[in-house]
Amino acid sequence: MHLTEKRIGFIGTGKMGESLIRGILAAHSEITLNASDVYKPALERLNNELGINVSTDNTETIGDSDVVVLAVKPQILKDVLVAIKDSITADKLVISIAAGVSVTAIEDELNEGTRVVRVMPNIAATVAEAASAVCAGKNATEDDMEVALEMFQSIGSAITIPEKLMDAVTGLSGSGPAYIFPVIEALADGAVHEGLDRANAITLAAQTVLGAAKMVLETGMHPGELKDMVTSPAGTTIRGIHTLEESGIRAAFMNAVIESSKRSKELGK
Repeated sequence: MHLTEKRIGFIGTGKMGESLIRGILAAHSEITLNASDVYKPALERLNNELGINVSTDNTETIGDSDVVVLAVKPQILKDVLVAIKDSITADKLVISIAAGVSVTAIEDELNEGTRVVRVMPNIAATVAEAASAVCAGKNATEDDMEVALEMFQSIGSAITIPEKLMDAVTGLSGSGPAYIFPVIEALADGAVHEGLDRANAITLAAQTVLGAAKMVLETGMHPGELKDMVTSPAGTTIRGIHTLEESGIRAAFMNAVIESSKRSKELGK
């Protein structure tokens, strides 16, 4: 069964929840979406702007949905699960995007046999360019995984992985945008140093990062091959590459991912 045949309910309409709602509607305008939250102004805005069904009662949203997306903060997820446990019947698929909360931890709070899928998206969902990883709980079916993948592919790219790799995903794509924003700023700073105005420098820096990423994704070539295409003998680019290597750029990024992954494991204990 495809995503458009499902009624989807969101528990929580914060930044990530709203980004998902908007992305899904942009890709599937005919789909039925429901949402609940304790913050009424956010619900009223979504209802006015998008026409989705809203409620302050989680059980009402769940009752009207085939797929229930848990888009609340990890700190309050357990309380939410306890409150909605009896509303999650066997015909519901539960999808959690709560960072650091394992499938088992969610399954333990719900009725035996509940189908759970865990997803780790990132902040780029706000511009429909999320990098998401999807893993299945013990009761999730192949159809459940297809529904989750279709949902998150509507706001970017999504892959399936075993849950044991979720901490690595957190360190890479979950935290990754925060690693790249300073890179864009630093590239722009270099251009400003050389005389370019700030606004144009940021535009060129950001588009350069976007274009490079798109080349990797669309050509299927190894990043090293693409680098060599730009790097001519004794040219300007190899001078810049040499400077980056002297500064330990590769080790810095590797260590960032490794340390973030370690912290994710710590928080999950």
